[in-house]
Amino acid sequence: MKDYKHTVQYYETDKMGIVHHSNYIRWMEEARVDFLSQIGWDFAKLESLGIASPVTALDCKYKTSCTFADEVFINVKIEEFKGVRLKLYYEMKNSEGRVLCEAHSEHCFLNLEGKLLRLQKDFPEFYDTLMGLME
Repeated sequence: MKDYKHTVQYYETDKMGIVHHSNYIRWMEEARVDFLSQIGWDFAKLESLGIASPVTALDCKYKTSCTFADEVFINVKIEEFKGVRLKLYYEMKNSEGRVLCEAHSEHCFLNLEGKLLRLQKDFPEFYDTLMGLME
């Protein structure tokens, strides 16, 4: 799986020239969207099938800061998946390979009426793809 690359924008920094902590969460979403595209289940496909995937939990551990124009490489892995909830792990590194942030997000899957989906039954191909990526 290819890492997602984000280049820090000036507007993402604070008065001290350091990236504001809230931007890491935005980058997690960018990386998750890219991850889903890489595995053949991009957001357009999920939405066309009537699948929504809201965030149910977030956890970030900031290790070191980054600044304007830095390149951030985000590796996304499935940490846990049992068919209803998906837990993803994110490792964000700078171009020197230094870890900037480690994070987790949890998601469930809903239909358009807001009812919980059980992917193994409701979307077995998507379920099999996610299960095949478990480490």
